[in-house]
Amino acid sequence: MRYTNVCLHDFGYVLPPVLLSSTAIEERLQPLYERLKLPAGRLELMTGIKTRRLWEQGTRPSAGAASAGALAIARAGVPIDDLECLLFTSVSRDMMEPATASFVHRSLDLPPSCLLFDISNACLGFLDGMLMLANMLELGQVQAGLLVACETAEDLIESTLAHLLADLTLNRKSIKPLFASLTIGSGAVALVMTSRHYRDSGHYLQGGACRANTAHNDLCQGGKNAEQGTLMATDSEQLLAKGIETADACWQAFGQELGWSKASIDRFFCHQVGKAHAQLLFETLKLDPINNFETLPQLGNVGSVSAPITMAMGIEQAALVPGQRAAILGIGSGINSLMLGIDW
Repeated sequence: MRYTNVCLHDFGYVLPPVLLSSTAIEERLQPLYERLKLPAGRLELMTGIKTRRLWEQGTRPSAGAASAGALAIARAGVPIDDLECLLFTSVSRDMMEPATASFVHRSLDLPPSCLLFDISNACLGFLDGMLMLANMLELGQVQAGLLVACETAEDLIESTLAHLLADLTLNRKSIKPLFASLTIGSGAVALVMTSRHYRDSGHYLQGGACRANTAHNDLCQGGKNAEQGTLMATDSEQLLAKGIETADACWQAFGQELGWSKASIDRFFCHQVGKAHAQLLFETLKLDPINNFETLPQLGNVGSVSAPITMAMGIEQAALVPGQRAAILGIGSGINSLMLGIDW
């Protein structure tokens, strides 16, 4: 995956208004903690997450995505009529049908000639969307496009808390697959991308590499049912081990594909899972963690929004400035890894 004609323009992002701390979650779970004699503070200690953000009740993914999209469009200064592609890339969706992208398209009043569809690939959806749009830009099929994502974690967190409190058969071992769901947060992000010939931003997507390890697609699975709401079961220990294994293979392919050395990369933006994941990832890839910009303590794991919103906030805080080089390191359940190289 190599590109010579793909420009990244401006990000837009929205942080939901409701702040939920790990301490507040544990206060809700006090009956469970007392019954199983769990020490207070373990959630933040194990994950490194102090808070996560949530939307107001009833907020649709398309609403957050449209708000972030409007910000990205305004900052990029690209006329709406020039946007020829819209991709919605989240795990969360408004409904099964139609595509959530159609609601975003209507809300932003994008032109009827704009190609639109949803992409779903767990936490890698936005990065996959960058590749799909980049392919169209490189081929000259479109001149400008918009990526949007919005994760809504409210139902998952509430259903998980209710299940942990209601099922009195749960023990210290059986609660483990549920606790990963308490690291999830909400948020929205968007990015405008164009061809270099249409409008040269000076920020270029150079290419990337991917690796799949689907023998382990049973390590993180979830869905919605009528009785219990949205629940997920995650084998956190095995998912950590196999995820890093997959990322290591992807990193080797990434270096070969782009010909970049570790020393040439100024900043890393990663999918944020937990502090143990970040530590093992950088140890395995032999990278200096000082070059990793993170939002994990404040936002938690925001699914497909995680890596791009971290990059957006890093740019805003001058952690990445023009002339520097960045790599986005993505890992998603499945297991899949996708890494992208950017000259900013």
